[in-house]
Amino acid sequence: MRHAEEVTFGGSGLDRAAELRERPEELERAMADPDARAVLLWRGKPLVAEDALVRLPLGHPALEDAAPGRTLLGRENGAVVVAADLSGWEPEGGVPETLGGFSDTSEQAHPAVEGAAFADLRRVMTRLGPRDAELAATARALFGWHGSHGFCARCGAASEVALAGWQRVCPSCGARHFPRTDPVVIMLVTRGNSVLVGRAPGWPEGMYSCLAGFVEPGETIEAAVRREVREEVGVEVGRVGYLASQPWPFPASLMIGCHGEATSSDITLDPVEIEEALWLSREELADAFAGTHPKVWPARDGAIARFLLRNWLADRLD
Repeated sequence: MRHAEEVTFGGSGLDRAAELRERPEELERAMADPDARAVLLWRGKPLVAEDALVRLPLGHPALEDAAPGRTLLGRENGAVVVAADLSGWEPEGGVPETLGGFSDTSEQAHPAVEGAAFADLRRVMTRLGPRDAELAATARALFGWHGSHGFCARCGAASEVALAGWQRVCPSCGARHFPRTDPVVIMLVTRGNSVLVGRAPGWPEGMYSCLAGFVEPGETIEAAVRREVREEVGVEVGRVGYLASQPWPFPASLMIGCHGEATSSDITLDPVEIEEALWLSREELADAFAGTHPKVWPARDGAIARFLLRNWLADRLD
């Protein structure tokens, strides 16, 4: 798929400056550079202004509310970019009930940063450029991992941040832990002129997407595609091919987009996983994208499912 990296979070060629993770003195000097910048997140929500991720000097007053330590994201134009976590800051108006939900339209403005606000990444991801999207996704995934992996999985002792935010070390048993990314297959399943879509319980009314599921230990990507489709809707899949991938930091997945060719069409639902599944013709999917289908609208804008469906509709899977 020649245009695979056009997917949201698909990558911007960011220099991640990985060598600085193991050189704390060199990193400290780089952070003292006046051109060094920080991106800020509050409970997973990046600080944005209009259609851009905000970058602040490391001495900016807003960083006084950040947790200790900075996570290295990479290097831009010769200067480092780090991430700062302001999750402990209390915004005026408190924490919204929609935080972490399917749709969080609330915004939190920090008093030290005029014209900017913390916004849900899923809501603004398509407005960000590739570089801003990659930085925001990386920071969100790393902070989410630190927030849920504060204790050693081997002995249970509290672990400590190392390698500029890219590792946790247990001071008790010496175990080293690295950021977690879970592989998830997401399948564009077709049969002739039709594509298989489904919806999970609790999704917004009318929203349908590609089927997806976690890759299990000891399982290939191809086997995971066939198993998940069979388990969720009872459809058998034959040939499987890779199309594209998408980092999905909600909280920590790598979506592996695949094309599966169905060898059966009868649908038998697993009601725990899937509320409804159906086959759509190209014409019906075109109506869904145009907003004229009476029942279906296709996936969240910015998600790889929408990317795959749109490219199948345009016959651009090569």
